[in-house]
Amino acid sequence: MQLSIIVPTYNEAPNVGELVRRVAAATEGIDAEIVFVDDSSDATPDEVVRVAASAPLPVRLIHRARRRGGLGGAVLEGLEAAEADACLVMDGDLQHPPEEIPALWQRFRRGDVDVVVASRYVGGGTSGGLADRTRVLVSKASTGLTRAMFPIRLKDVSDPMTGFFLIDRRTVDTETLTPRGFKILLEILARRSLRVAEVPFDFATRHAGESKASVRQGVHFLTQLTALRFGKMSLFAVIGGLGALVNLAIMWGLTHAGVDYLVAAIIAAETTIIGNFLLQERFVFQDMTGAASGVWSRFAKSFAFNNAEALIRIPIIALMVETWHFSAVVAAAITLVFAFVLRFVFHSLVVYAPQRVGEVSPARHFLDELDAQAMSPGEL
Repeated sequence: MQLSIIVPTYNEAPNVGELVRRVAAATEGIDAEIVFVDDSSDATPDEVVRVAASAPLPVRLIHRARRRGGLGGAVLEGLEAAEADACLVMDGDLQHPPEEIPALWQRFRRGDVDVVVASRYVGGGTSGGLADRTRVLVSKASTGLTRAMFPIRLKDVSDPMTGFFLIDRRTVDTETLTPRGFKILLEILARRSLRVAEVPFDFATRHAGESKASVRQGVHFLTQLTALRFGKMSLFAVIGGLGALVNLAIMWGLTHAGVDYLVAAIIAAETTIIGNFLLQERFVFQDMTGAASGVWSRFAKSFAFNNAEALIRIPIIALMVETWHFSAVVAAAITLVFAFVLRFVFHSLVVYAPQRVGEVSPARHFLDELDAQAMSPGEL
């Protein structure tokens, strides 16, 4: 097998037949296969099976019961399952025209690069398939921000946000990747220096179905970018900073409503402790939850520590207000800064610590029962 074409799909049933037909035509003369990695809730997997029965090239289906890592995780599973070392990744909505596959393949075959990127922003490439001017502006702004944050690794890449590329999978260290969503090429390029070439392509309109772009995906992108550039501690800091602002806002609102500042501090602390835990589960420590204790156990540890820390911090706030005449909000802000480092260390080393093999306590059995009835971390 010379080329494996990996197509991550989510509810793309109307596009499967046309995609396979056009890929087969474009890869005539190339020993190629198509690997669909599917997370759909519609008839997409059934359609893949139906089309594969009469397709002129091998078509395989990997249907994932759990969408681990989103689209990026699907691409990684496709890379691992591929028959060929040369793997081309493309979307299932036909916005990545299959007719461009020969251009990527011919450039890759020169043997002087590790990855060939199909770019909307080089040569004669276009981004006409974006729905409107707002999408175009967001795309270009995101690309500019990404390149600014990785000026060395992305110096030869005009379109690091594309999902259309051909890569030698032997250059990808999957152990270092923690896919959080849909920008897997960015993850790969940011983790390791690779030899890159680009070919232009025209980003087409969708053949059928609806776009998956959303505000949630935008949040995933910013989270991924922050994690790649600055690491876990910075993400923890961002969430902690947002929590601190919410904490101060609640205190300000309650004290201006006539609530005693100590009562206001307690209410603000409890609210932000819970909110921060949910955000940390989703965006900071999601790659550590599998080996750690259950979600209710993690919550119990986090909640207990943060309340213990608050029991120490709130009297200090009182001392600063009553004795040193700080304002309540300023005193809370100062103590939150000092609490940040302690919180990060405790969560990294205790809350999300891998479980010891064979160590199961009665409390753990009880918490596991609760976990079985709770939402998974990915749903929180």
